[in-house]
Amino acid sequence: MLFWLREEEMSLQELQQRLDSVITHVDEIMQQEIRPLLAVDIIEQLHRQFAILSGGRGKDGAPIITFPEYSGFGDLPDDDFLNVVTYLTSIPSLEAASIGFIIIIDRRQDKWSAVKASLMRIAGAFPGNLQLVLVLRPSRFIQRAIADIGIKLHRDDFKMKVPIFLYRLYFIPIKLYNASPQYMLKIIMLNSVSDLHGYIDKAQLTCELGGNLEYCHSQWIHHRTAIENFAVIVKSTTRMLQRFGTSLSETELPNEVQCTQDLLATQIAKHDKLKDELKLAMKQGMTLLSYIKDLATQNANCKLNPDELENVTTVERLLAQLDETENAFEEFWLKHHLKLEQCLQLHHFERDFREVKVALDSLMEILAAFSNIGDGVAQVEHLLRELKSLEERAQESQEKAQLYALHGDQLIQSNHYAVDSIRPKCVELRRICDDFTNGAKKKYDILGKSYEIHKRIDEPPNNVFLLNSYD
Repeated sequence: MLFWLREEEMSLQELQQRLDSVITHVDEIMQQEIRPLLAVDIIEQLHRQFAILSGGRGKDGAPIITFPEYSGFGDLPDDDFLNVVTYLTSIPSLEAASIGFIIIIDRRQDKWSAVKASLMRIAGAFPGNLQLVLVLRPSRFIQRAIADIGIKLHRDDFKMKVPIFLYRLYFIPIKLYNASPQYMLKIIMLNSVSDLHGYIDKAQLTCELGGNLEYCHSQWIHHRTAIENFAVIVKSTTRMLQRFGTSLSETELPNEVQCTQDLLATQIAKHDKLKDELKLAMKQGMTLLSYIKDLATQNANCKLNPDELENVTTVERLLAQLDETENAFEEFWLKHHLKLEQCLQLHHFERDFREVKVALDSLMEILAAFSNIGDGVAQVEHLLRELKSLEERAQESQEKAQLYALHGDQLIQSNHYAVDSIRPKCVELRRICDDFTNGAKKKYDILGKSYEIHKRIDEPPNNVFLLNSYD
């Protein structure tokens, strides 16, 4: 029993370690350390669409964040801006984010003040690694002239965490402060989307910017919330299984059959319910994965952009972690369930042992009471009939005892945890059966001799010589 308890404890530790690893991997997949917010936490700000991650990439694979035309950009609370930009920069993979982000600011229909406000905000609060800022400046002549003057007058206001080169359309660099060239950031003022296409391939731009990249903002939000919700489901399901595993491990084994049967039925029901929840979570993940992949099959000319491909990879990795959760728990459950079944087998065996031993002990007492060898042929014959009747009554109990002992041997061979308790009982059952059989045989021998003696005594002639022959 002590060995089983130690084994159960080790099995629980292994389960907890594997499930802890799943939770850690889910956090890594969702980049939880650098993404403190979920889409649902800032859903209202995301729906405003003042900044989007369309899935486009630069020539070197840099993720593109676009700031579309948004009339209320200057009135956005700082927290709303920072939360959305922080969230968007946390979505691309660490590999892609390390290249540096490209920002496109579309202010063609706006004023210089809007351009200035956008650059000031980005300069003061952009949380990611910036590689390039492309600004589609106001298209109206007066605003464009003001923008040119404003860039020159306010260039010091656009200093960021890294040194900056300001580029006009004529690509004349304006260095804001000294630093090594490899850390210089480019801000390029563009007159039109045609100029933009010289820096970013049209296939990586949305139709608003003259490109052909398919992008639906509501669909993007739906995907993000669905993926993050699935990650939460994976983690909550894993934690639920951890708690259930601990509960199973801490359950004291009952001491009798009915309680063990009730406990086994209860825990099987809970296990089956959790299995159903696992299957439901797996189905949700597979449905989400299929939904994202189907976007590319709906249109022959459409293919998943890098962000959507990363979404596919993310869901596949989450499904793999959910699969690991199921495998880890099932391995633990199979061991625990086996122990419960063995516990029930032990209690059945012990109950059968007690019942048959009581019967055999009673038969042994009756057999021991056969001390009378009879005082005549008739009485000896009566005693032999009683002994025969006792043997017949004992046959059922002896057969049961042999059967229970054989069952005990099978339990021992199956590596039952209670071998040390089962083996002595098997030995005891066989010993009692042998004792009864040998005792009955001795009684038969004694009564048989008594019968022969009394039979010869009752014969008329040569009674003395017959008696002497038995001396």
